[in-house]
Amino acid sequence: VVVAARPIPVRTLLRPEDLEVKRLPVGSVAPDAVTALDNAVGRVALVQLYPGEAVLSQRLLEPNSVSADGRMALFVTEDEVLVAVPAQDYLSRSGMLKPGDKVDVHFSLDFPVSRVAGEDALDEEQATFALLQNLQVAAVLGAEGRVDTEAVAAGEAPAEQPRAETVLLTVPPQDALVLKYAIDAGGTLSFALRAPDNDRTYELEPVDPDYVINRYALPIAVGE
Repeated sequence: VVVAARPIPVRTLLRPEDLEVKRLPVGSVAPDAVTALDNAVGRVALVQLYPGEAVLSQRLLEPNSVSADGRMALFVTEDEVLVAVPAQDYLSRSGMLKPGDKVDVHFSLDFPVSRVAGEDALDEEQATFALLQNLQVAAVLGAEGRVDTEAVAAGEAPAEQPRAETVLLTVPPQDALVLKYAIDAGGTLSFALRAPDNDRTYELEPVDPDYVINRYALPIAVGE
């Protein structure tokens, strides 16, 4: 029987190192228990799994499956929504992002230098900051359809696949509005890929021209 080799959070894309095969008495094995690694690797866990817990087929989801109406089978909890973000940065368009990955979303936008009422707000400066942290990738879509992840999950080289065009994320409803604002504002979004077990929240300082000047002690002349 295939069992979890380590604690596996819900919505994890199962990889070979997450699982192991263990011999159990026939009477203790559930009818829908997975008995081959190939039937679990590349699937998404719908529940949290604990070390030594048998993997059941009904608790796994094929991330590339498509229902009769053409919609992808994606798992979203009751306190989340599914949002689509353009794959406009180098990381996502390189094909590195896969379902189950944890990512941070960084955002750059030009802001008025002065936000004081009545002052000239024509001058703008770019600011870059961490918009959202520790989000999970639900799927990556290509120009011609879904991006296959089975070969990657099995540790094999990925086959030829369409270039990523859209990244689907599962986020709380308020964060969905934040992402929509960022996209509608016309700024630049980019992804940063986390380690699978990294759930930390980082205290990050936004980067603007003053930050760069101060950090690197750049010799900037100050006008009179």
